[in-house]
Parts: sequence; C-alpha cells; structure tokens
Amino acid sequence: MKKVLLFGTFDILHMGHIHLFKKAREYGDYLVVSVARDINVEKIKGYGPVHKEEERKEILSYLRLIDEVRLGYLNDPYQVINEVQPEIIALGYDQKVYVDKLEEAITGFGLNIKIVRIPSYNKEKYKSKKIRKYIEKMV
Repeated sequence: MKKVLLFGTFDILHMGHIHLFKKAREYGDYLVVSVARDINVEKIKGYGPVHKEEERKEILSYLRLIDEVRLGYLNDPYQVINEVQPEIIALGYDQKVYVDKLEEAITGFGLNIKIVRIPSYNKEKYKSKKIRKYIEKMV
C-alpha cells in the first residue's frame, strides 16, 4: 500500500481543498492528512483559524477521499513524516512553510520519499485567504 502525506491548515474547506485531496490521492492508495495546530497557524499566518484544530480534524474525517486525519505536532512539524513513513509527500502549489528543510528532515529519518506539488484549482476564486476576506466583509 502506497501512502501519501499531505499537510495543511484546511480552515475554510472549499473546492480548492477537495481538488488537493483528489490529486494527492492519485499518487497512492492511502491518504494521510496532517492538520496544522492552531498555535502554528497563528505563527505562520499572523492570525488564528476560524475553526479550531479539533473541528478542522473532525470535518476532514468525514471526507471519503481521506483515509486518516491527524493533528500536526506543536514543536516538530516533521515528526509526523517519521511516524507515517509515506512514499509520497504532496504539497500545495503555494505551500512555502516548512518546505525549506523538508528534504533534510526526510534524509535525517533515513527515508526515501518523493515530494510532489499539486497544481492550483481556480486560485482566483478558491483560496482560503480570499474567502476569509469575503466572509469578514459580510459580518
């Protein structure tokens, strides 16, 4: 069984996320999604998520495209890689955080993992930051 690991915040679920899950799933038989912790979302994005980490995890657990959902680690974003030991790590088209040391972490674990980038899906419409701004205007 070929495992694929995907990281993200997945705060305001939208069709861009569904596209990401579908495309990541094409690389393997078993898709594991690691959901960013609230405190890390705040550090990375400069603002907290709309939905708390447990809510985001639960929402994703209902999607048939995903086989396993876990929360990321507070201090070591790479620890989940060693635990899951995927054959593939799928990254979103705009994912930049923790990517710079990803290959180093993989090598440190003694693993041989292919890293793939998933292309965007209508990024002018389906981008969490844009959706969030739209929602904030309405409230």
